[in-house]
Formats: sequence, structure tokens, C-alpha cells
Amino acid sequence: MAIALRKPNELTKLALAGSIVGKTLKYLQENVTVGMTLKEIDDMGEAFIRKHGAEPSFKGLYGFTGSVCTSLNEVCIHGTPTDQKIKEGDILGLDLGTKIDAYFGDAAITMPIGKISKEDEALIACAKDSLYHAIENIRVGMRFKELSLILETFIRERGYVPLRDFCGHGIGTKPHEEPNIPNYLDGRPNNGPKIKNGMVFCLEPMVCQKGDKPVILDDKWSVVSEDGLRSSHYEHTVAIVDGRAVILTEAEPTHNL
Repeated sequence: MAIALRKPNELTKLALAGSIVGKTLKYLQENVTVGMTLKEIDDMGEAFIRKHGAEPSFKGLYGFTGSVCTSLNEVCIHGTPTDQKIKEGDILGLDLGTKIDAYFGDAAITMPIGKISKEDEALIACAKDSLYHAIENIRVGMRFKELSLILETFIRERGYVPLRDFCGHGIGTKPHEEPNIPNYLDGRPNNGPKIKNGMVFCLEPMVCQKGDKPVILDDKWSVVSEDGLRSSHYEHTVAIVDGRAVILTEAEPTHNL
């Protein structure tokens, strides 16, 4: 399937969906507190999204029960909202999507709950820093496999490993579109599709400490590393405009489309 090239009016719609994602993540960061349940956090996120005129695109997607993936501590991605309470020293991944006027947005953060260890601070920083490093290095004409290599190299140089079998993806009038963008190089970097103006896609480094093999828990959703250790996840939706990557999922957009 060909990778879509979005027209300016489509980019505007994608930017609107993305901005609501960014605002929702900021709202949750500022209002999540010790003692809340994952379900309460999910409800907060859904209410905020709807208040801003969008739909929570994860709700019901592939059968997912919540609106926000709430991934606690060892859970890297796709954590389900439950009655489990968060406590001081936890780290919490929040991944959410929106749909408005038939277009989608998607982003994620991993946030500290109160004071966390230096080790967890470094783990979170790796996911966040690798994401922004990759975005800064995107150029029209480079291949997506080169982007995967940039992500993998950064993560490994920090002493961590990228989770396998899960990846970034295209986004537009569907929440997941072509291409798939792993956080590691699969094959040779000089193969595969090239990045072009008008493409819109999500990058989402998923960072594990020692083992890169994913294990899906009994809820059929939550993904942990085989090492059983804490992990982190960050994500932005980006558009390629005038030869560079523009982040669409910032809480306070700085781009001009």
C-alpha cells in the first residue's frame, strides 16, 4: 500500500487532532496524583478529549476497553485502565489518540509519580531524548529504515534496548496506516520507502533495560519486556512540511503549516 501524501487542508485537520492529544497529555501530567486509579486517569483523559470536541480514538479500537493506555512501571505499552492505584515512585506511561473531523492524532509520554529514582529518570529520558533526536534528524529523501537505525543507535548508546515487534506507524484517516516504523533496523538502511513532503507518521521509541523480547500479559493487552524490568515510551505525530519534520502533537503548537 502506498504511503499517503497529505494536502494542506488535511494537514490542518491532522494538526487539530494532534493538538488535542498534546493538550490532553499535558492536562494529565499536571493533574494525575498519588492514589488515583488507572481507571480514574482514563476517565479524566476521555472527559478532557470530549470537552475539546474530539473522540477518544483508542476506545473500542481493536477491542481496547479504555480511552488511554495506562502503562505502569514494567508495562511498556498498551496498559489497560484498572482499579490499581498509583503510588509515589511509580512511572506511568500515558498513550492516547483523538479523532476529529475524520482525522486522527496520537502521542505518548512516560511520567514520574512523585519522586522517582535516578535510574528511572534516566530510563524516561532515553525514550524522550531518542524521540526528539530522531525528529531533528528527519530529512526528505532519507529512508524510513535510516530513521529506525537512528532510533536504535541512540537507545543502545544510552545503554538500553528497543522493544521488538512493536513500532511507529503512519496516521491520517485511520489511526494506523503505512508505513510501519520499528525502533530498530530490520534489514539494510538503504532499502525501503523514502520520506517525502506531505507524509504524516508517528514515532514512538519503546525503551527496555536488558531484554528486547515482548511478553503480553494475561489481560491480552499489556506488553512488558522479557526482563521484567521497568520500561518507558514516548511518541509524537509528525508531518513532513517543506523538507522538515513538524510536530503535530505538542500542547502548545509552534509550527506553521
